[in-house]
Amino acid sequence: MISSMTGFASAKGSLGAHAWGWELRSVNGKGLDLRLRVPDWLEGLEAALRAELSRAVTRGNVTLNLKVARDDSQAALTLNEAALDTALTALARIDDIAAARGVALAPSRASDLLALRGMMNSSAEEDDVVALVAQLKAEFPPLLAQLVEMRRVEGRALADILTTQLDTVDSLTAQAATLADARKETAAATLRINLARVLDNAEGADPARVAQELALLAVKADVTEELDRLTAHVAAARDLLASGGPVGRKLDFLMQEFNREANTLCAKAQSRELTAVGLELKAVIDQMREQVQNVE
Repeated sequence: MISSMTGFASAKGSLGAHAWGWELRSVNGKGLDLRLRVPDWLEGLEAALRAELSRAVTRGNVTLNLKVARDDSQAALTLNEAALDTALTALARIDDIAAARGVALAPSRASDLLALRGMMNSSAEEDDVVALVAQLKAEFPPLLAQLVEMRRVEGRALADILTTQLDTVDSLTAQAATLADARKETAAATLRINLARVLDNAEGADPARVAQELALLAVKADVTEELDRLTAHVAAARDLLASGGPVGRKLDFLMQEFNREANTLCAKAQSRELTAVGLELKAVIDQMREQVQNVE
């Protein structure tokens, strides 16, 4: 079954004081473009995630966001006695200098000292980056599986739409073939009349040469090859949809060939009915091309 290039997955997790959130999304792209936003202090994580994404996804613009936060609210605080001793010595010196100059200072409060930078130490443990990276690596495969599954679900819907559109192209091609067959007798009669008119009014013209030119015009107006190729393209597109896998580029190329044949059919139509069918074919093919842009 084919897959779409559109998908989304998210998850949250935690370990100790760390909590994180994942967001993984993919959209259409000509090739595979991976954009990872991972904290750079998580050594080795980005490379590992990029490798897994490359194995699971072959096409699309894929964006991964990982935000990691640490909660230190439960960490115990202890007094930095060395910093306090330094601060008290400085205060005493300030009081002595002020007294010598006859300046009265307001008494210092303990809260003022505690507010000084470095006065309190946190008992928060150092980050265990190795354990954190290991946990994040373990959580990534299920997240990636969510994305891949969503792309597959979208792919099944795309396959249904494309199959219906191919049925329409097949039906219109058969209708064009019927109209082309019905046109043959009229076209032949018109050519005979034109040949007689040219011969009557072209003194000295070589009848064989004129007949050859008119026959060439008849060949150029024949749409059998275009209709045969359209039928073959429908069969090829059905085979690609049935084979599954990353067939988006092949389908995209095939859509160009569909469009080429429909354009030629319209150019050769020479009848209002056949032109109308050709225009319908072009409209359906354009719709298919839009859908194919989503196929991996």
